[in-house]
Amino acid sequence: MKRICLITPGHVASNPRLVKEANALFETGYQVRVVAGDYMPIIRPLDRALLETVPWTWHPVSYGAVLGDRCRAAWQKGLRHFARYQPLPVTLAAWTHHRLWRRLADAAAAIPADLYIGHNLAALPAAARAATQHQALLGFDAEDFHTGELPDTPEHQWEIQLRDRIERTFLPQCQHLTAASPGIATAYQQRYGVTAAVILNVFPLSEAPDSAEPDSDRPPSLYWFSQTIGPGRGLEPVIEALGQMTTRPTLYLRGHLANGYGDHLTALAERCGVTDQLNFLPPAPSQDMVQLASDHTIGLSLEETRVPNRSICLTNKIFTYLLAGVPVLMSRTSAQVALAEELGVAARVVALEGGAIAAQLDSWLTSPQTLTWVRQHAWHLGQTRFNWDVEKQQFLESIRRTRSQESIKPPVP
Repeated sequence: MKRICLITPGHVASNPRLVKEANALFETGYQVRVVAGDYMPIIRPLDRALLETVPWTWHPVSYGAVLGDRCRAAWQKGLRHFARYQPLPVTLAAWTHHRLWRRLADAAAAIPADLYIGHNLAALPAAARAATQHQALLGFDAEDFHTGELPDTPEHQWEIQLRDRIERTFLPQCQHLTAASPGIATAYQQRYGVTAAVILNVFPLSEAPDSAEPDSDRPPSLYWFSQTIGPGRGLEPVIEALGQMTTRPTLYLRGHLANGYGDHLTALAERCGVTDQLNFLPPAPSQDMVQLASDHTIGLSLEETRVPNRSICLTNKIFTYLLAGVPVLMSRTSAQVALAEELGVAARVVALEGGAIAAQLDSWLTSPQTLTWVRQHAWHLGQTRFNWDVEKQQFLESIRRTRSQESIKPPVP
């Protein structure tokens, strides 16, 4: 097994986890090809910058001609209406979930490979279809618990069951299965009886700064980043906390602003009297995120728990901060509470409430000696445990185990 194809519906620049896997496989001697979505003009410059640095081959998949895509969108809209009242066959479930899945499947099937690994749910049936055509092995990386990405309420049950149908059909057929946190692996085991190797969202040591020493002339700052700056990410309580603090750090938010959300946060900052402490930063290449984080005093990982997945995930923010030598303030989710015990003084857990956040941040920022100590501890954790140079060995071991298995032909969607 020397040929591996990785598939994702999103842009390559939006999936650093896939990029790390592709690089590790290529370095180990595999022939690597990546099939990825290509439909957001705002992300294409980041794609181009990234693809100039990687050794493997990329196959972009767009929505196609306008008329054809309009037909697919109308077809999907009709299916989504029907799915509310009647369970769908897995082929139609795949169409209903993501209208790009069939184009992903066709692109992947055009690439002969020994193992097809899907990233994100829309890529799972696409990988299964390609694996069947080539009598190859099937893999999936669960960066999230996809049925748990929606609120468990009556109005969302039809879509939860739709996702369940896709996962229940194909996950038991996977010879290679990984998850991005222990909680996600446990959730998949409990729901489908499958076993996933845990591969954390960590980053290469080569991306780390040279030391954990902060710039003594730089004023204190808080840092948060994501592909999209939008609602449901715990940002409002942080702005409220700024208005209650004795120290005056600047809050930096990096990413694409969701429509109207920047105005919402700016208005909140104005009501709290901290307009001058709120700054928005543009998106940046994934390979630069660790260096960019190192410029800041404290990193924020403030997940809400309105959907089950946010309680059990461990985002790449945490491990970006650690590799940068930056301590982390985390919200009280089950996954982050468990991780905080392992991180020791490099992390603190807090309720998503302005007063509680203000108190924790002030206790750090009013003690420069403590901050120096916790930065050094965060740096040590990033250098010795929470980095891709260590974690990729677990990923490659899963690939080696997969090589020893016989191919099982998955159902064709």
